[in-house]
Amino acid sequence: MLFGDPLPHLDVNTGYRGPVACRAAGITYRQLDYWARTGLVEPSIRGAKGSGSQRLYAFRDILLLKIVKRLLDTGVSLQQIRVAINALHERGVEDLTSITLMSDGASVYECTSADEVVDLVQGGQGVFGIAVGRVWHEIEGSLAELPVEHAADAPVVEDELAKRRAARQQAV
Repeated sequence: MLFGDPLPHLDVNTGYRGPVACRAAGITYRQLDYWARTGLVEPSIRGAKGSGSQRLYAFRDILLLKIVKRLLDTGVSLQQIRVAINALHERGVEDLTSITLMSDGASVYECTSADEVVDLVQGGQGVFGIAVGRVWHEIEGSLAELPVEHAADAPVVEDELAKRRAARQQAV
């Protein structure tokens, strides 16, 4: 599926914990943690706040994680991937499924039509393509059998330092 049908709307309060996101995206927890701390792919439902809290990733976040992984596998540098992801965010690309990402191993190109893909390949630049809609379906299949969590179900986790600060503020 290069430029296929629109895909279903997802519940914005349903997410997946870090280990589940890693499994679905095919990455290590160390990569997930590093990418979240450096702002490459941050969890959109719930970020980590203090010791013991758990990030909660939306389906779209996991889609982005898998795309980053695929680009890394083709030899694109993490720095170039950051540029591509930032460009997509700046442009406000909401429907990622209408995009095919092409790469020559050094740069990443965004194609929104079959003609753009053909032009890029004929120009000798693009050698690897990621049809985002196809990746979407792969992740849907992976996540179908993995545990899901609702944002409202999360326990409030407060670390020791936060408790001490609150106690000091109440004393004043």
